[in-house]
Amino acid sequence: MRIPQMIFATALVVLVVLLLAVPQRRAATYDPASEITVVGTVEEVQNFYCPISGAEGTHLLLATEKGLMQVHVAPAAFLHGKNWNFKAGDRVEVVGSKMRFAGRDSVVARTVSLDNATLSFRKVDGKPLWVN
Repeated sequence: MRIPQMIFATALVVLVVLLLAVPQRRAATYDPASEITVVGTVEEVQNFYCPISGAEGTHLLLATEKGLMQVHVAPAAFLHGKNWNFKAGDRVEVVGSKMRFAGRDSVVARTVSLDNATLSFRKVDGKPLWVN
């Protein structure tokens, strides 16, 4: 009976060591100090699981004068609840936090201006409006 207990204890210690040794990837957070304004044309609207929002998120592939940039907008459910939609060809101005995500320049949107309207997704400090 001692051998199964020793095997279990050893396995538990190995598991704990592995969990502590493996670097934990955390989703990027909004950094107001890195806020930029980007103007461009929506090339593509993409919905996929996003580790930044922790939900299925709406993303814009934006053609800018400096090249393509991915914009992390907000959870898709938040946009649908507000009846906000983006489509290819939309000319937008994005204010958000610049970052690198999956090897590409990206922006986490705080606001997006489209057709003389400004849609807000985060507070000035970066806190998401979809979180209470």
